[in-house]
Amino acid sequence: MNPSDHGAQAERTGLAWRRTALAATACTLLLLHTAARRGWGTAVVPVAFAGAMVITLTAVGAIRERALRRPETPKPLNPILAVTTSALVVATAAALIAVR
Repeated sequence: MNPSDHGAQAERTGLAWRRTALAATACTLLLLHTAARRGWGTAVVPVAFAGAMVITLTAVGAIRERALRRPETPKPLNPILAVTTSALVVATAAALIAVR
């Protein structure tokens, strides 16, 4: 077995992050459609947060997958990235509730 081969862990993790980012992208597009139908205005706020969340999910997923593919033991996810992603999810939910 190749010492740099960590099994399918890196691939599974990368796929999970991509799947989450894809689902968030679909939700963002639905929010964008709703904002367009409402005449933009304040309905753009959740779209902006959701778009930032998609970008963050994609970036964090790529960083994590690369970390898992390295031959040495991977370090845990950087807490700043985890808090940023979580904060964007909460901000998006709060913006959705506020705009309704």
